[in-house]
Amino acid sequence: MDVELARWLVSPDAADALAEADAQHDPGSLAAATALRRHWPPDRAAAVLTQAALRRKAVAKFGERAAQLFLTPDGLEQATRGDVAAWRARRFADAGATEVVDLGCGIGADALALRDAGLAVVAVDRDPATAVLAQANLGPQVSVHVGRAEDLADDLLAGGGAVFVDPARRTGAGRTWRVADFSPPWEFATGLLAGRVGCVKAAPGIPSGFLPDSVATTWVSHRGDLVETSLWAGPWAPGSRTAVVLPAGDDLDAGDRQEPPVGPVGRYLYEPDPAVIRSGGVAVLAGRLDAHVPRAGIAYLFAVSLTPTPFATAFEVLDELPYDEGVLRRHVREQGIGTLEIKVRGLDVDPAVLRRRLKPAGPASATLVLTPTPAGARALVVTRLR
Repeated sequence: MDVELARWLVSPDAADALAEADAQHDPGSLAAATALRRHWPPDRAAAVLTQAALRRKAVAKFGERAAQLFLTPDGLEQATRGDVAAWRARRFADAGATEVVDLGCGIGADALALRDAGLAVVAVDRDPATAVLAQANLGPQVSVHVGRAEDLADDLLAGGGAVFVDPARRTGAGRTWRVADFSPPWEFATGLLAGRVGCVKAAPGIPSGFLPDSVATTWVSHRGDLVETSLWAGPWAPGSRTAVVLPAGDDLDAGDRQEPPVGPVGRYLYEPDPAVIRSGGVAVLAGRLDAHVPRAGIAYLFAVSLTPTPFATAFEVLDELPYDEGVLRRHVREQGIGTLEIKVRGLDVDPAVLRRRLKPAGPASATLVLTPTPAGARALVVTRLR
């Protein structure tokens, strides 16, 4: 999208076109495009239809607010979920920040949460059209600057404000997981954390070698999905590793990286939240639950008694079977299992392939957990408790 089209899109002149696009049953259809082109030029018709489609998709991240936002495909893909952005804004406020400079604001998802939390916000994006959309999303309370973070950071941070950086993880070829391709560069972004309150957001799977010991690191999950790694500077202990579970906001300090004890299958099985696993907090969680793992490096926990926790999903073990396809196929057939969930850790098994081979059919449902144990590979029949 060019900047002139973006300016029209956010202007009152586009209101009727946006309303007509939103009324289309399928904004991506040829019929919708034909209908809109009766009243507007092709580029404007395409722009409002794209907005209608993106806003419907954005409900999962932004709820009802999605209907009022101006979006781009890349901006929506990288935008932080609403609950996560709100958590980050509270964390900035709790650290004493009053102003946050958002270097690389995209469509403004994090800046919106910061503004809603009562913080003064200054935003930057290098793409002029995206900056126009971000300004419309953020309103007059927020100034959106156009330019590279590397060029504007010194001036905008001269007043002592906090900093937030979410480096773009896209190249001309599409989404990238290579840290060397981040924009602004990773070394520049993390360097901004020195001596100030700040946060740098990264992909959840960023290699540990790129996480400086001079900052606190959090791994954030939202409704069971691991959504980001974030680096924090300020009142948090350098080198600390924390799992954060949203939307409730519970956090687990992973402490020193230790190995949990190893033991046999127990009555209760816990599947740790992915943020706990990624942060290295399985041993700390095992201590809280008086639990153990079935083998070193396997992130399942077993215990003889049930302890409620927000940091894991709990199952009761109903049966323990050898991991043998013939045994499992017979069990599935005899129990009339038609809906079969298979979870695997530590074994070279493709759950989808195994499910087909077990030929589930019938009215019953079941969950199988495949894992190595001190007694060998086992298939555990479990029922979910929470």
